[in-house]
Amino acid sequence: MPKMKTHKGTKKRFRLSAKGKAMHRSAGTSHLASRMSQKRSRQLRGTAATSTAEQRRIAAALCGNSY
Repeated sequence: MPKMKTHKGTKKRFRLSAKGKAMHRSAGTSHLASRMSQKRSRQLRGTAATSTAEQRRIAAALCGNSY
């Protein structure tokens, strides 16, 4: 049986934390940030956890398993 492949689009956008949560970068941070308030751009720094409904699908796409 051939191995399941990792979904490369998911691999570029998400990573799993130590507890297995799927972490992602906040949307709207790559460009056109000059019109954004400083408070908003500070709040968008770092990574955030995805919703619990998406956790299982993202983990399956990253690991190559079918849950």
